[in-house]
Amino acid sequence: MDSNYEHLSRMTRRGFLSAATMAALAGCTGLRTTRSGGVAHPFAGSYSELDATGAGGIDLVLERRLVQIGGGIGNAITVNGSVPGPVIRMTEGKDAVIRVHNRMGESTSIHWHGILLPFTMDGVPGISFAGIPAGETFIYRFRVRQNGTYWYHSHSGMQEQLGLYGQLIVTPSGDDPVAADVERSVVLSDWTFEDPHAVMRNLKTMEGYYNFQRPTLANLGEEMGLRGMDLAGVLASRAAWSRMRMDESDISDVTGATYSYLINGRTADENPSILAEPGQRVRLRIVNASAMTYYDVRLPGLPMTVVQADGQNVRPVEVDELRIAVAETYDVVVTMPPDRAVTLYAEAMDRSGYARATLASSSAVEAEVPERRPRSLLTMADMGMQHGAGGHAGMAGMGDPDAQSGKAGMAGMAAMPAMPGHADQMGKDQAAAGAGAHGPASGHELVAQGPTLAVTGLPDRRQHGPADHGPGSIAMGHSTAYRQLDDPGLGLGDDGRRVLTYGQLRCLKTPEDRRVPTREIDMHLTGNMRQYIWGFDGKKWSEADILRFNYGERLRINFINDTMMNHPLHLHGMFMDLYAGHSYGENPRKHTVNVQPAELVTVDISADAPGQWAFHCHLLYHMEMGMFRTVAVVKSVSDGVTNANR
Repeated sequence: MDSNYEHLSRMTRRGFLSAATMAALAGCTGLRTTRSGGVAHPFAGSYSELDATGAGGIDLVLERRLVQIGGGIGNAITVNGSVPGPVIRMTEGKDAVIRVHNRMGESTSIHWHGILLPFTMDGVPGISFAGIPAGETFIYRFRVRQNGTYWYHSHSGMQEQLGLYGQLIVTPSGDDPVAADVERSVVLSDWTFEDPHAVMRNLKTMEGYYNFQRPTLANLGEEMGLRGMDLAGVLASRAAWSRMRMDESDISDVTGATYSYLINGRTADENPSILAEPGQRVRLRIVNASAMTYYDVRLPGLPMTVVQADGQNVRPVEVDELRIAVAETYDVVVTMPPDRAVTLYAEAMDRSGYARATLASSSAVEAEVPERRPRSLLTMADMGMQHGAGGHAGMAGMGDPDAQSGKAGMAGMAAMPAMPGHADQMGKDQAAAGAGAHGPASGHELVAQGPTLAVTGLPDRRQHGPADHGPGSIAMGHSTAYRQLDDPGLGLGDDGRRVLTYGQLRCLKTPEDRRVPTREIDMHLTGNMRQYIWGFDGKKWSEADILRFNYGERLRINFINDTMMNHPLHLHGMFMDLYAGHSYGENPRKHTVNVQPAELVTVDISADAPGQWAFHCHLLYHMEMGMFRTVAVVKSVSDGVTNANR
């Protein structure tokens, strides 16, 4: 399957486009060119390092340039001439000064992902400022209030996909609890030689446009092996998915059919080096700056100790592999072997490609590259049907876009055999899902402050969204979203490797504000893959009201994923305390929380940042297609947003 897929990928990029089509695309933003006209263009990955809290601050120059990426030349947006942009360093407790010079013919912006700052410095056009017009300069100034590994990127249109991103490292003002001899930056990303707007049109035009791994007659045998079914079972499974108008292989919207996967701007063929000496403890600061790609990261044969998540120190956890969602950051410490080089292997979640680098004492060394694993397929559990016992009767009517009343889903649920010992619990779960843990489900309306909420023992399941979420959501009937804190994710955990899960994350030191929340909101993550519409509660950003938080309150949000896709949710300006099943003081703090298919995730938030903020899925094309909300932290939720800027 892998070799066939690689062939199809090459054909897609190079063979299927006719000369006429190529001519029509010649003016597109990201078109790959193969002739440089004798001009030497810079290579991606040639970036510098700057200190934004040093004397005088720093200057960032944004401009469009032709850049060599892998085997082609792309029209990229560079920061100081490079993709990714320079590593920006800061020191906790000091003032950062960053002058951004826009030398492009379009407006731009830079958002400081995960950094706590005044909302006017957050860098989101239309939310916190007007953007940086063509030819002008904007000066970001803010006091650095934290430390850790973060990143920055454009929040204007598709510019992030075109290369406007980079790593941001904040040095603590005091002692660093992480002991390491050296530290190295690892910036994961994805690149397409297509115009990102063309990618969007393709996704809107044809469902699964970039999915060349969908089930066909040719791979029936492979699917039988993957699922452990006979031919009849596989055919029944495919028929069930077809009735729901869903695709069991739809794991990533944009794949290696168009993407090149990069580490520090370099492709796997270029084999970038990460240098360290034998026996050294190496701190790898890993950022996923991709537009759409989740990576499974490992160093074969070399354990990693996770010491930081999203810039926040955590109790050390030794693992063999971790999945890093788009926009997340992880710091890991590894000890260099005395006698060999090691591959840093970052495999795309859908197995359509990989990025890699070599960790060694010399750039002349190349370590062995592991084989790509076979792709996985979605299951009933990814539809919230975790109680099923192998049959597909329960899927037959569920999620049918033509039966939005949910009756078909209920009928299917009744037809589904329950697992032994789960029949009674299933009824209790359904009742709890409908009523919520603390009285009637709050929906999306903010209610008056009442008694404090529970901090442990939260419900394990919540019902998927109602049928009236409209065309912006293909509902999953009467199935339930459930907690997956110890689930490493689709395609992981079955090969003996220790894989990081959210349930293993515990903050190293309890943050100051761990008050018990007094309000609760349910937010349904919704989408319609056929129309490529994404949103919350069935609404796109353009259709939704501003979400209001009371200034100073502690608020709970339950994310209920009504889709088959992973969604990395990012809240600007405030951290989210992730319910991970521990004592309340140990729950980790994150700026980006991944929500798996059919998953229920709970976060608690201290609304301590007055102003207007962005909240969105960090899959770029999902955000652009509506999975975005404006959050206003106001004096009172009954007031308008005029009080947002206190």
